Amino acid sequence: MSQHSLEQAVQRAGIDAPPVWFDETASTNDEALVLAARGAPSWTVIATGHQTAGRGRERRTWHSVPGKLLQFTLLLRPPLHPAEASLTSLLAAAEMARACREVAGVAVRSKWPNDLLAGRRKVGGILTEARVQGEELEVLFLGVGVNVAQAEEDFPAELAEVATSLAIEGSPAEPLELLAGFLHGFRAAWAPGSAGHGRRIVSAYREICDTIGRRVRATTVDGRVVEGLAERIDDRGGLVVDGRTVSFGEIAHVG
Repeated sequence: MSQHSLEQAVQRAGIDAPPVWFDETASTNDEALVLAARGAPSWTVIATGHQTAGRGRERRTWHSVPGKLLQFTLLLRPPLHPAEASLTSLLAAAEMARACREVAGVAVRSKWPNDLLAGRRKVGGILTEARVQGEELEVLFLGVGVNVAQAEEDFPAELAEVATSLAIEGSPAEPLELLAGFLHGFRAAWAPGSAGHGRRIVSAYREICDTIGRRVRATTVDGRVVEGLAERIDDRGGLVVDGRTVSFGEIAHVG
């Protein structure tokens, strides 16, 4: 990808905000934070060919291979309460799973709330961060990474058993096509403040959620550990485990 092809992908999705391309950067979410402070508008896309300090949830690092991943951040300024911001990652997971299926022909599902899986291995992830002023959500950063073209040998030993790519799964994709497909679907489905918006997001996510029906061990945001059967996703996007709702936290599939 390049600045020119990034502009093409954004335009195809009907987005007017000028995108920003970096051949290499530490983190697209960090770049988005700087751009937001400078007044970058909603729907600004920041993408890169290589992240040197990309991160996932719970302070995990994100392994980047130059030119073989789709890595970007979508900057949004939605009229949402901060408590509703986490639903955005569910919509992103549902729309990226759809884009992987339509563009690459690869069936992708999600481990709640934001890991993207091909089979039992991770093919991508989503990191949502926000800047809040008082009780208002000022800006939302939706960071997305998808392993597109890596071969098995591109992953370090500690990831070889747990990570995969669209190419390994049998159908490499052009990052430009994958990004355009995601942005088009996400933009069409994103209607914060409209009646039933949250319910529509949760309904779409339930269809691709790989966690429902599994035994899980969940560590909640306040440090509690809950283990049991993942029964369903509630209407606010929380995971119901043996009758107890886990709001956004960290989980492991244990069965």
